[in-house]
This record gives sequence, C-alpha cells and structure tokens, in this order.
Amino acid sequence: MKHFFPIFLLAASLVASVPASAQISIDEVNAEQQSVTFQDKLKSTPVDVDYFNLARYKAERAAIRKERNYLEFGGGLQGSLTSYNDPWISVSGGDNSIALVGTFNLRHVFKKNLFSIETKFSAKLGYNRMKVETQRVGPDGKPMVDESGNKIMDSEGVWFKNQDELLIWVNPAFEMAKNWSYGSIIQFRSQFVNGYKSRSEQEKKHLKSKFMTPGYLDISLGITYKSPQKRFPITVNMSPLALNATFAESDWIRMRQVEKDSEGKEIEIKPAYPYGIEDPDKTSKYEGGSSIEIGFDRTFGKTGYLRYRTTIFSFYGWITDIGQRNKISDYNKYLEAFEQWNSGDKNIKDKPRLPIHPTVRWENTIDIKATKYLSTTLSFQLYYNRAQNVDVQTRTLLSVGLTYTFKNK
Repeated sequence: MKHFFPIFLLAASLVASVPASAQISIDEVNAEQQSVTFQDKLKSTPVDVDYFNLARYKAERAAIRKERNYLEFGGGLQGSLTSYNDPWISVSGGDNSIALVGTFNLRHVFKKNLFSIETKFSAKLGYNRMKVETQRVGPDGKPMVDESGNKIMDSEGVWFKNQDELLIWVNPAFEMAKNWSYGSIIQFRSQFVNGYKSRSEQEKKHLKSKFMTPGYLDISLGITYKSPQKRFPITVNMSPLALNATFAESDWIRMRQVEKDSEGKEIEIKPAYPYGIEDPDKTSKYEGGSSIEIGFDRTFGKTGYLRYRTTIFSFYGWITDIGQRNKISDYNKYLEAFEQWNSGDKNIKDKPRLPIHPTVRWENTIDIKATKYLSTTLSFQLYYNRAQNVDVQTRTLLSVGLTYTFKNK
C-alpha cells in the first residue's frame, strides 16, 4: 500500500505529459451519403381548385333538361247559362238551359341528338241541361193519361252529353336531314262516359257508345316534313304503310238486342251499332293501307291573342281492299245484292261489300284570348267514314270561358 501511491502519481504524470491526439474535427470526417426512407402512414388527398358544387350541378342539369324538353299544357272551362222565370215563359216562351265544356291539352317534346319523341294528350267533355217533357209512368209501368185520354206529362231538367273525346298521340322519330325525319305515329281515340240516343232516352236500351265502343287505333310508318318558317309552321307526315284498327268491346251496343213476347215473336229492344265491324262475333276490325296527316299550329300577335290549330288525317285501306270478298263497286247493284242477302240466311261471309273508301277527319280550333284567363273558343270538326255512314258528319262548337296555358319555353 505504501508503494501504490508513488506508482499512481508516476502514471498520472506520464499521462499528463502525452499530447492529446484523440480530438476529432468535423472537417476530417468522410462519411458516405446514404438514402433515408421515411414511412408515411397518412393517406394523401389531392386538393383541386375546381371542387364539386351541388348547386352548380343541379343548375346545369336543369338547363340540359330545359333544352331537351318542351312542355305545354292548358285547360279550360267554358259554358253558357240561359234562365227565364215562369211569367216570361208563359208570355214569350223560352227554356232554361246550362251548357258546360271542360278541356285539357298536354304536349311534350323530348329531343336528344338525332332522336325526338313528341307526345300529345287531349281530353274534352261537355254536358248541357235542358228541360224535357216526358209522359208520367204509373206503378204498373204503363204511361198515364187523364180522364179525357190526354197524356199526363212531367217536366224536368235533364243533363245530356254533347261532347266527349279522348286522344293520345305519340310520334317517335329520327332526323335524317334538315327538316326531314323518319319514324312512326301512334294515335288512339275513344271517349270517357256513356252516350245515349237522346236527352229523353237515357236507359240501357238507348245506349249507343261508351269507352272502347268505339275505339280507334292508328299506327303508321313513314317520313315527316316540318317547315322551318315560323309564319307557316306546317307539318306533313306521309306513311306508305299504316294500320287502322276499330274496336267495339261492348256486346250490348255492337249487337242487335231482341226479346220474345208471349206469342214467341221477336221484339227489337235496340238496333245494332257495330261501328263498321260487320261480323257480330268479333270485337275489332283491322285494315292495312296508307295514311297522310297534315298539321298546322300558329299563334298570332306578341301577346298570343289568337291561335289557330288544324289537323287533317286520312287513311285508305288499299291493302285490305285488294283481298276483300264479294266486292261490288256500283252502289245500286250493291243495294240489290244486299236486299237479296238480307232476305236469305244472312251468312256474314256472303255479305256484299262496297270498296273501302278513305276515311277523313278534319279538326279546326280557333282560340281568341281577351285576357290571360278569359278566352273564346270556336271548333269545327268534319268526319267521313263510309263504313259507318254514307254521309259526312260535322260538329261546330262556340264557347266562352276560363282558360290557362303553361309553357316552359
């Protein structure tokens, strides 16, 4: 122990006398550069200045829909009222009456690129109420008379239909050139409520028409021309191939109804209303041929105070006419052959037939607006169908009332 202390001092002095060469300068370090990879556990989300805007998207979609779609609908209620008191009627005569007509029209056009489809829906329903005198009927069901044998009459107001029409019209088409397109026209016509023989004859035995009795379906394939002139907006459709179908679904209306009396004799309850369907066992008739349809619709004045619409449609069943049996062109010879057939067994296959005549329907409507909601409507319709009637049918209506029309363009 006494020798350890001198040795320790000697070692310490030696260490202190040696130069310090263990110091490191940062300039003398030549370290190799190594790539360092950091692990990022967060997902990156790119941020774009043009971000999604819901309000802008809805506005763009609405603009596209408005550009591709045209919508127009209108409705109206027209009518007239005439009223007299009893002293006026007793001196000057007259009859209390009410007439009401409701109308609704819808037109929609969708167009995208070369394809377009136009849809029309039209509905009209009118009634009038007038006083009708009928003979009073007793409890036994027999007409009543007084002691002098005069008829006992009752007078009451009766509602009677004066207009009833339902129309659906669809035209899908593809544009093939400027103002020209090819496609199809499908139109269906019928009515809403029952139609009777007269205002004083409105029982089941007087029923003449109802929904789908009659009903008409026209399908045509062809080309359409639309005039680009705003002053003359005419549309012409020519269809070399067309189909016309007539429906009479009610057996009661289509067939002749009879009953037998106590002696076994047949008494006619009502005549037949076949609407051109000759075979009483069939509810429909189909004819093939060609058709043409011309339409015109123009509004006059900046405020649209006057609007004129007209449509003429004609169908000729020449395809069916070629294969028709027992065809007689001369009308007098046809009447003679028909009398012989009517006095025989009345086999429907042997019935003489006239050649098929073209059917024509011409509709005209003039709307005169006094104000935005008050207008006068004049309509005229001509209809010719030789299978139903050899004469031309016409109808004229003048009404004043409330109307409203909406357009999105």
